[in-house]
Amino acid sequence: MFDKYVFTLSDIDKEYIAKHLNETDEVRQAALEETKKWLTDVRPDLHARLNDKHLLPFLRVCKFNLERTKEKLTNYYTMRRDRTEWFQNRDPLLPEIQELVKLGVLIPLKETFEGKLVVIIRTAAHDPWKHKQNDVFKTGKMLLDIAALEEEKAQIYGVTAIFDMAGVGLAHARQLTPSMIKQAVFAWQNYHCRPKQLEFVNAPLYINIVLKVFKSFLSAKLRERVRVHFGSIESLHQVVDQKILPPEYGGQGESMESLVVYWNEKLVDYKQWFANDEQYKAD
Repeated sequence: MFDKYVFTLSDIDKEYIAKHLNETDEVRQAALEETKKWLTDVRPDLHARLNDKHLLPFLRVCKFNLERTKEKLTNYYTMRRDRTEWFQNRDPLLPEIQELVKLGVLIPLKETFEGKLVVIIRTAAHDPWKHKQNDVFKTGKMLLDIAALEEEKAQIYGVTAIFDMAGVGLAHARQLTPSMIKQAVFAWQNYHCRPKQLEFVNAPLYINIVLKVFKSFLSAKLRERVRVHFGSIESLHQVVDQKILPPEYGGQGESMESLVVYWNEKLVDYKQWFANDEQYKAD
C-alpha cells in the first residue's frame, strides 16, 4: 500500500547511522512497522503520512527512540493543525510567497557540507512594513520541506543554518515577538531534520539582546550550537567550506541569484504536492 524504503546511500553513511542513530536494516524495518501501527490503531486522529519516506526522518531525528518519535510526531501534526498561517494555503504561486522566495528569505545550498544541508536565512531580506513575519516563516518552511525531501542526508546529518543579520532594524525586531520566537523554535525542534549548527553572521552589536530571548526557548543542547560571527565573514569559512558558499558570502559556489531562481522553479514544480500535503494534520 505504501512505498517501501530502499537504502541507496553510501557505506560510510550506513556506518554513520548505525553508530550515531542506532539504525540498522532490522531496526529500521521494525520501527517503521511499529510506528505505522501506532499511528493507525492509537493515533489515527493525527492523520499522519504513513509511507516510509515521511516517517523515517522522524525516527532518525529521534535516534530510533520510539517514545520520542511518537512525541515528535504528535507535536508536528498538532502544530500543522494549530499553525494554519504556516501550513495552510501553501500555494507557491501566491504573490506574497513569490515575493519572499525571490527576495531569498531562505535559500538551501545545492551541496551538503559534512553531510549537512546548509541553508542561508536572510533575516532582513523582507520589508517588515509590507511582509508579514508569518508569511516569511511559511515560505521558509516550504523551501525547507522540499530541500529535506530531496536531500536524504539532511535527516541523517542535520542542518547548518546560517542566519544573515545584515540590515536588521527595529521594525524587523518588532516582528519577532517573544511569542513568535517561541513558536519558531518549537517548530525547529519538532521538525523532521535536526538543526545541528546555528551560525549568525553580519550580526549587529545588539545581537546578544535578541539571542538572549531566542536562546531562552532552546534546549541546552541547541544553545551550545549557537555561534555568532562578528566582523569579518572569514570566521564562517571555518564552519562551512568556501567551495560551496555563494560569492556573496566569500565562497566559490553558485550565486544567491541563481539559487533563488532554482528554488523558485522547484517550489512551483511541487505545487500539487503542497496542495495534497494540507490534509495531513491532527483533528
